[in-house]
Amino acid sequence: MSSSPGYPPETWAPPGDRLPLLRCRRFSLDVAARTRIMGVLNVTPDSFSDGGRHLDPGRAVEHAHQMVEEGADLIDVGGESTRPGSLPVSAEEELRRILPPLKHLVDQLPVPISVDTTKADVAAAVLAEGADLINDISGLGFDPRVASVVAEAGAGLILAHIRGTPRTMQQDPRYSDLLADIREYLRERILLAEAAGVHPEAIVVDPGIGFGKSVEHNLLLLKCLPGLHGLKKPILVGPSRKSFIGRVLDLPVEERAEGTAAAVAVAIWQGAHIVRVHDVRAMVRVARMTEAIRGA
Repeated sequence: MSSSPGYPPETWAPPGDRLPLLRCRRFSLDVAARTRIMGVLNVTPDSFSDGGRHLDPGRAVEHAHQMVEEGADLIDVGGESTRPGSLPVSAEEELRRILPPLKHLVDQLPVPISVDTTKADVAAAVLAEGADLINDISGLGFDPRVASVVAEAGAGLILAHIRGTPRTMQQDPRYSDLLADIREYLRERILLAEAAGVHPEAIVVDPGIGFGKSVEHNLLLLKCLPGLHGLKKPILVGPSRKSFIGRVLDLPVEERAEGTAAAVAVAIWQGAHIVRVHDVRAMVRVARMTEAIRGA
């Protein structure tokens, strides 16, 4: 791979130091060969972008099938909104929303199923139903038992950075050194997960775009994403339709597709291995085009 300004070759798959396959229970994904697309499936009444659209299990399953047909490599199911200002729901309510569609997704879809939760009890229940990964937006910060539950199931684990809780995270977020603070937070979480028995090749890190960050923080994270490659874990980035795009472009959530495309392209250029998106068909095209330019 040739070098180009802003994209040193070592930020993607270093020769002799290539990332191994991502182990996620029933599947192993080669995350260095190409960017993997994670489709968002929110089965919540109040998520910031698509709340209420897929509460019905049948509609949720139908939408998941559609995203796989459009090119999704993973599906991420969420039963609790983590939008700024949101309040937590009980584990029972979260499972009431997730389990009905999950049973069908595990049986029917040929891709890994991730569940977006911070609760060990929810993680245990969905893993018992066959989910392949747990996507913990708190990076084990809300319930450290998630790590041992994932380890026991031999599942994958996504560790994200957050400052505060969804209810408080956007109340004047500050950092002494944004990238260094996030890198060290994630390094500590990796050590916690591995100490609990999570396989080193089953861990993904996520800098947490929109989770306790200002507009400027989010833009800088995308620009400086290569600074996280020293963690030697696949990097997931989730900018889809988020408020920083709306702030930059002065657009409502339903008009942020182009801004999302730009953020996804930059994330891939800077070495993201997985991008978490709502608009799968369009973002698959963005990913393949970005990779073609990067590899020219």
